[in-house]
Amino acid sequence: MAKQFERIEPAHREMMGRQAIFFVGSSAGDSRVNISPRSTTHFHVLGDLSVAYLDLTGSGSETAAHAKAGGRATVMFCTFDSAPQILRLYGRPRIDFRGSEAYAAFLAEHYPNGEPVGARQVVTIDLDLVQTSCGFAVPLFEHVGERPVLDRWAEAKGEEGLVAYRREKNTVSIDGLPTGLDEA
Repeated sequence: MAKQFERIEPAHREMMGRQAIFFVGSSAGDSRVNISPRSTTHFHVLGDLSVAYLDLTGSGSETAAHAKAGGRATVMFCTFDSAPQILRLYGRPRIDFRGSEAYAAFLAEHYPNGEPVGARQVVTIDLDLVQTSCGFAVPLFEHVGERPVLDRWAEAKGEEGLVAYRREKNTVSIDGLPTGLDEA
């Protein structure tokens, strides 16, 4: 049932564009595999073999650590409210932290009204495989809306509080791998 593609096809872009959530999994070496749900609000298809998302401040920064260690990442979309389908994007992640030229360029291109509250880095994944599968076992769900909790938390922390939080919580992974944040 699975079908592999060398690049993101127009039908894949359309499918991703209809979703409200995606999942990103990453790992490096013997590290734990991390899987996180993300809103598609900050997901961007950059080309046929490249995707990126603006990553908001959170309790960990596993994907950054895995990228720094030369690890891999998989992005997964699945339909919850229409014909069943799963789409996986496989590749190698790289991180552009706040303050870097690449981060500023990404914001200028995709966020002309300014940086979203709580933003900490851009995760870009250079793809080497795109795969679809049936998704027949994925249950039907209805999207109700976005949760405002993270934005409110980031606003309450303020810029200085977010910088301090990232220094405390986002410089190493749960396995002790450096994220590179303290080098940025």
